[in-house]
Amino acid sequence: MGFNVVFLISLLLLPVTFGSNMERTTLVIDGARRIAETDENFVCATLDWWPPEKCNYDQCPWGYASLINLNLSSPLLAKAIQAFRTLRIRIGGSLQDQVIYDVGDLKTPCTQFEKTDDGLFGFSKGCLYMKRWDEVNHFFNATGAIVTFGLNALHGRDKLNGTAWGGDWDHTNTQDFMNYTVSKGYAIDSWELGNELSGSGIWASVSVELYGKDLIVLKDVIKNVYKNSRIKPLVVAPGGFFEEKWYSELLRLSGPGVLDVLTHHIYNLGPGNDPNLVNKILDPNYLSGISGLFANVNRTIQEHGPWAAAWVGEAGGAFNSGGRQVSETFINSFWYLDQLGISSKHNTKVYCRQALVGGFYGLLEKETFVPNPDYYSALLWHRLMGKGVLGVQTTASEYLRAYVHCSKRRAGITILLINLSKDTTFTVAVSNGMKVVLQADKMKRKSFLETIKSKVSWVGNKASDGYLNREEYHLSPKDGDLRSKIILLNGDPLVPTATGDIPKLEPVRHGVKSPVYINPLSISFIVLPTFDAPACA
Repeated sequence: MGFNVVFLISLLLLPVTFGSNMERTTLVIDGARRIAETDENFVCATLDWWPPEKCNYDQCPWGYASLINLNLSSPLLAKAIQAFRTLRIRIGGSLQDQVIYDVGDLKTPCTQFEKTDDGLFGFSKGCLYMKRWDEVNHFFNATGAIVTFGLNALHGRDKLNGTAWGGDWDHTNTQDFMNYTVSKGYAIDSWELGNELSGSGIWASVSVELYGKDLIVLKDVIKNVYKNSRIKPLVVAPGGFFEEKWYSELLRLSGPGVLDVLTHHIYNLGPGNDPNLVNKILDPNYLSGISGLFANVNRTIQEHGPWAAAWVGEAGGAFNSGGRQVSETFINSFWYLDQLGISSKHNTKVYCRQALVGGFYGLLEKETFVPNPDYYSALLWHRLMGKGVLGVQTTASEYLRAYVHCSKRRAGITILLINLSKDTTFTVAVSNGMKVVLQADKMKRKSFLETIKSKVSWVGNKASDGYLNREEYHLSPKDGDLRSKIILLNGDPLVPTATGDIPKLEPVRHGVKSPVYINPLSISFIVLPTFDAPACA
């Protein structure tokens, strides 16, 4: 028989370091129903096409990080992907609509990308050789990756005025490429058509009328190529920046049963050289500003294409390769984890981070493949946060961000708490709404333990070892430096082991009666296996 479990958790990092202010709050979690649901493999990372010559702001941060030159023999790269067991990887980016697949009867030579003044994004067309495609797929098969491949949607088209491109999409090269892929037995989860060609586009655009027609053609191509295959890949599009009218019309024109996934991109922190990047990341009102976009995407699908799912196909925070000494450091996890939390509340099924490797926003360093802080944030989310999203209300200031999911592949719930305050320590009561845990009088620091003992009544199911336990994963930067590239888990640095393995992510375990705190400028995942949440059963 279940009980209405009430937990008091004062959340702070190890070792305990009180902020100059203390604020008490209560999280009221509705465990009776799910407000949204994500895909089992919600966390996703991208691989791009940029050659080493890609530069922004006098920095060239890509090196050998693209699909065509990435060192696939690196043990650490393989282990970083294998740590997820099933990491969704989206292959695509700005140059994807200039990629020719070296298979079939090509009308033009297939050569590598080169810098040129008259090409999109300053580069010529590029080539994907089938020998390299073989190598990539062997790597994906060995690491358990779930692959989305972005297709060239400009092939056969002509440039018109401004950014507009017209004419029919020539799908012959795509069909030959798919036939080769199927003949080799390579597993592709989904095919995405085009990159940032929707609406007004970035460097190029395709009208919604042509795009809708193209998706119907692509669906027919997939049906034909995969007619003898047990698993049929998804059709994904348009991989652009959301414009409600354009996206709504795309769903109408393509119609039911064609487009499986509607993708949009997010770079809401602005350009990578913005001196205010850190201030934006630590501003709760700025972070919350994106919620309207997620809500609009969700509403557009419900009203115009309920057969489709919403994905964030690419999101790097700051565009033009990210922000140097920001995107690859601890502070970026405030933005990244908050994005995962907000987007999941609005039925976003998949969230693809730009990039797995490359730029300043890479989850892994481009040369060594040593994980940056956001890699470990992504891995913890992937392992702890399940598909079911629960509603939560809090009395805290806006500087404490709270997101709650059913725990992944186990009973109970997992809470993500992000403390954006520079000087406030939060003490948090957690309730399922049935009981008030703590009285409203102001807590004094010296009487904290006494307050817990005298004010709280504990009820609930016992864990297997006879106690009500919780698991805690507390994240902080090394030496308190928000721009550190070393993240601490429960006070210990997360770095590859001496044998070149991804370190274990071990929680600290405590009975629910024991106090825990959340420090200023820190992040915590709290796992409550006995919390009464029928929606998670």
